Amino acid sequence: MDATLSASEVRVLGSLIEKQLSTPDYYPLTLNALMNACNQLSNREPVVSYDEDTVLKSVDGLRKKGLARVITGPEMRVPKYAHNMEDLFNLAVQEIAVLGVLMLRGTQTVGEIRGRSGRLYEFTDLSEVELTLQGLIDRSPQALVARLARQPGTKESRYSHLLAGDVVAEQKEVSVKEVVAVKLAEITNNTDTDERIEKLENEIKELKQQLAALVEQF
Repeated sequence: MDATLSASEVRVLGSLIEKQLSTPDYYPLTLNALMNACNQLSNREPVVSYDEDTVLKSVDGLRKKGLARVITGPEMRVPKYAHNMEDLFNLAVQEIAVLGVLMLRGTQTVGEIRGRSGRLYEFTDLSEVELTLQGLIDRSPQALVARLARQPGTKESRYSHLLAGDVVAEQKEVSVKEVVAVKLAEITNNTDTDERIEKLENEIKELKQQLAALVEQF
């Protein structure tokens, strides 16, 4: 694949993957079924509202990149749509499941991926998810997944697919902004604290002077 996917192409491809693995009896999908899959309110981040034209344009873009195909025939009343992930990338079912979940739900931890992929593929444990992710990271000549740097205040790394482009640089930029914001907040808090301490010290000094004056009077 020599081109990155748009957000709508990612959603259409992820929806095709999900329905192939979760409801194979209803796959490939009609245009209406594919549109409904893209616009689901559950298991989608973000929730979208694509019309038929958007879905058709996205399918056409995927088809040109070799990632989707249109299925027609004399016995079919309407065209149906399917993805080509297995053929294009020679992927195992667990790898396709992980990519599908990442496409539909955004960046996630290993635990989130395992918990959300149950309808697509039943991972035995977290180590199997990690092994699958590592295989997608190490693919040559093109990695399909990236491990993102841990964000401040988080304990686990998150993972993202790379079908829409490299997200690692963007993640690092966000991290730098967050660190700068935290440092600025710390500086502000420290400045406020120093000012309060200085004010208290001045008040104590004044009280001492007043006390000394009273002592001299008595």
